[in-house]
Amino acid sequence: MSHRKRLSVVLITRNEAELLPDCLASVSWADEIVVLDAGSADETRHIAAQAGARVFQSTDWPGFGIQRQRAQGYASGDYILMLDADERVTPPLRQAIQDVLQHPAPNEVYSCARRNLFLGRFMRHSGWYPDRVVRLYARERYRYNALPVHESLATGDADVVALTGDLQHLTCRDLPAFQRKQLQYAEAWARERHRQGRTCGMFAIISHTSGAFFKTWLLRAGFLDGKQGWLLAVVNAQYTLNKYATLWALSHAERGNDQ
Repeated sequence: MSHRKRLSVVLITRNEAELLPDCLASVSWADEIVVLDAGSADETRHIAAQAGARVFQSTDWPGFGIQRQRAQGYASGDYILMLDADERVTPPLRQAIQDVLQHPAPNEVYSCARRNLFLGRFMRHSGWYPDRVVRLYARERYRYNALPVHESLATGDADVVALTGDLQHLTCRDLPAFQRKQLQYAEAWARERHRQGRTCGMFAIISHTSGAFFKTWLLRAGFLDGKQGWLLAVVNAQYTLNKYATLWALSHAERGNDQ
């Protein structure tokens, strides 16, 4: 019989006082909760400490990937479950995670199906479900890459095993706040590509933007998600426009011309 492995739930936070309590309550059964906070001005750190988490603080912001690496460095469990404050572990997913801890397998990492909330609706299509993300893994074998945004777990040659149960994700409850966050992601994406020497022209901006809309609305059956599906297709197109237009603007400014 396998010895049960210890689980560390790891979060990176900044001003998450509103969302954090329900997130922490959904993983109160974990052996350890680690929170690395990036200078919150609200009660985030206090809430985490009151919930029994081990709370740490960073004084700079190196980007999401490195911040997750740092947070993992504070964990002591055999397995890591990496979460965000706007996510909640459902009871079926909890059971699936506990089964893994009871019967661990070498060279496996585990993905969760995220059920994403968009303006009051948990989306069933639009590319937003099942939206699998790899979040459960052995602490000593894997870690996140160093990308500043859209970071992911570096899994190497590991087998990715799909867990049953959903991870609820309160992605967009407030549209202006969601769009502000998307704009920040778009800028980070463009600056990283610019640093790598990437450029784009107007045709790329137009084609990628229109492609993002039709991919969400038609290819991913966003029309089956009703009004929210159409709005999400528009928002995805806007996000794509912001990414490529910012990359174009950075390259344009560097060349110092008006063409």
